[in-house]
Amino acid sequence: MPRSDTTHPRPVWYFSEYAPVGIDLGSKAAVAAYDRNQGTDPQADDALLDRLGVTEGTQLVDLACGTGSLAVQAARRGAVAHGVDVSEEMLAFAKARADRFGVAPQWHHAGFFDYTHQGPLADVVTTKSALHQLPDFWKQQALLNAAGMLRPGGSFYLWDVIFSFEPSSAETHLQQWIDTAGRPDGEGFTKADFEAHVREEFSTYTWIVEGTLQRAGFDIVTRAFPRPTHAEFCCRRR
Repeated sequence: MPRSDTTHPRPVWYFSEYAPVGIDLGSKAAVAAYDRNQGTDPQADDALLDRLGVTEGTQLVDLACGTGSLAVQAARRGAVAHGVDVSEEMLAFAKARADRFGVAPQWHHAGFFDYTHQGPLADVVTTKSALHQLPDFWKQQALLNAAGMLRPGGSFYLWDVIFSFEPSSAETHLQQWIDTAGRPDGEGFTKADFEAHVREEFSTYTWIVEGTLQRAGFDIVTRAFPRPTHAEFCCRRR
């Protein structure tokens, strides 16, 4: 599976999304641990697909698909599913998952910037727990690309570590998140993992994300902030 950026090289000043920040996922063992730590749940994937109206024939693109659970569940219900990721190890894990279920989503070794969707425009584009790997300027570019592959009226879904607390209380909220979310090694993401996320990755505020979504051509249909550190946006392409 060739990398998209080798076919269409970018300028040297482009953000290098093929060297992602945060947790090292360059081995089979690391990817398997990531899948366990994420708490992959096909029932939760199906509940989301129901909310997004994904049925047989739906064209779905999951950007930064990771270990492929959402794309596999979409394919199991007859959707034309595309899983996109910069990690070859992630895609290999995802393909093995699909093989176990006897489905064949289309897997693409590509990123937010260089994935070019072929065929009919997508009905649904999703991205979960991934946009935070991009600085805010590059988040905007990624969302513009996502909008370009989605038909007018199509749905865009975003879930991520996004901060709804006031900036003046950031230290309190972040320390509370780190202290309560961290698990012992082998039982989930650790306190050190969350400390690294805050220190090295690019999670940002809800009001910044809302602006980038709107400028990319999306209308925000619903927003939810289940925790001060996490947010969900369901959008419609204008």
